Amino acid sequence: MATKVFMEALSPTMEEGRLVKWIKNEGDAVKSGEPIAEVETDKAIMELVARGDGVLRKRLIGEGDSRPVGTLVGVIATADENIDALVASAGAPAESTPPAAAPAKAPESAPAAPAPQTQPQSVQPTLAPTPAPSGDSGSVVRSSPLARRLASDKGLDLAHVRGSGPGGRIIKRDIESASAAPSAGAAPMRAPASGNDFDDIPLTQIRKTIAKRLSESIGPIPTFYLTAEFDLTRATEMRAAMVEMGDEFKVSINDILMKAVATALAQHPEVNSHWLGDRIRQHNRVHLGMAVATPDGLIVPVIFDADRKRMSEISREAKELAKRARERKLKPEEYTGSTFSISNLGMFGIDQFTAIINPPEVAILAIGASTDVVVPDADGEDISIQKRIRVTMSCDHRAVDGAVGAAFLQTLRRLIENPLMLVF
Repeated sequence: MATKVFMEALSPTMEEGRLVKWIKNEGDAVKSGEPIAEVETDKAIMELVARGDGVLRKRLIGEGDSRPVGTLVGVIATADENIDALVASAGAPAESTPPAAAPAKAPESAPAAPAPQTQPQSVQPTLAPTPAPSGDSGSVVRSSPLARRLASDKGLDLAHVRGSGPGGRIIKRDIESASAAPSAGAAPMRAPASGNDFDDIPLTQIRKTIAKRLSESIGPIPTFYLTAEFDLTRATEMRAAMVEMGDEFKVSINDILMKAVATALAQHPEVNSHWLGDRIRQHNRVHLGMAVATPDGLIVPVIFDADRKRMSEISREAKELAKRARERKLKPEEYTGSTFSISNLGMFGIDQFTAIINPPEVAILAIGASTDVVVPDADGEDISIQKRIRVTMSCDHRAVDGAVGAAFLQTLRRLIENPLMLVF
């Protein structure tokens, strides 16, 4: 019996997906649990896994096409089974490529009608964070993730690079050779100017989700902002002492700030809350979301139970999550479930900014750059230079009043300016 392949909800908030790459060609044998395609969700690139044994008889959408969750995108059946009714129910399919050992030209797509929801197929994070680019001929250029990243950094078009890896796959040394010897065939990634007044850039699934989520926040949510300036002198001294103790104890100022925020949230559950329309849910566990910029948009991985973890644990976890977020390898459970979020643009030299609340959370903290400030003493007769930092808290006034937000920032100030309190 034929098995329908649907565009499944591969993340909790996914409403549509973009098929990045077909792993299986039409005519290829597939087994249940075997990946057959890569799909870009609103957060990452995931593998779409077969839920039945047989042959991939029909690919109903092409690579690069987006479809809503529930759309029929392929059919798995036996080699001699009649699937005409299934294909007809999905609308006129794209012309598909004949089975081939090597990657072939992607099929041209045509609209496919939504199919009824079924049990979601199992998913696994893909090993390839970005789709392989295509050459001028339409054939897929096979390359490793590292090679694609290096090519992007160096401005090379992979279609003009000869691969020396297995099956002609482009690997790191090919990029290094091409960038060192342009005459070998390397070419700029951008084509010559066409004379157009503008270029339209298609939205990625992540960018679509960002746009939708933010439109649900800054307009409907009555937001007010609280800005405070903290003295980082003792935190800086503590960090320097920890660095001298060795790599095991090395942390960043941002790690100290995250630990301080998590500790303060545990003392102020009114801020560590979700607005649920008819009620406010105060969380007894602190799950700290940290905004990470990626080439495709912002994603917020979560450090769970951050208030109960040591600074060294937070530091290691934050580095690993940020790295995998940029590589598009996060699992859905790693970027959902935050109770409060922070966004730090200090490393970009931004002194102060306001961040947009991530609903249903009721607040978010924006962290600016640390700067040296001349500060007079109490009697005004002497001055000193202090390392200081500005933070701005965006608050949902439906759940957080001004006094509640101010009390949270007072606690945060006490912890940051007396960081030894964070180690007990």
